[in-house]
Amino acid sequence: MLSSRPYLLRAVHEWIVDSGLTPHLLIDADNPELVVPDSARQDDRVVLNVSPSAVRDLLMDDELVTFVARFGGVSQAVTVPIPAVQAIYARENGRGMMFSDEDEGDEAGTSDDGKADPVSDKDDTRRGKSRPNLRVVK
Repeated sequence: MLSSRPYLLRAVHEWIVDSGLTPHLLIDADNPELVVPDSARQDDRVVLNVSPSAVRDLLMDDELVTFVARFGGVSQAVTVPIPAVQAIYARENGRGMMFSDEDEGDEAGTSDDGKADPVSDKDDTRRGKSRPNLRVVK
């Protein structure tokens, strides 16, 4: 099954920008595929402003986030692997989304083989929900 992380990342980014706020990415600096200036690294994390006014050529695909940004007045290309993204949030109010390590690869609701986890009728009744009863109406 496809990872939901890149889709959620793009959606939350769009929501933050449409709200007139400043989107920031929180990134795991230990990821070996991360390409970012050393000056941007703080401890084991990197925080990047990915607002339209701060970056050029922003591309968020299913595997990478890439863009060009200025660091110390010098334009540099940045490459962030999707699994390295730990969160996206608005600088002004902190609202956004955090991603857990489980989000990548083994999606919620799937078993190790990628098939949906079975849900029994017992599970539904324990939660106070009954199974829908559909019928054809002519």
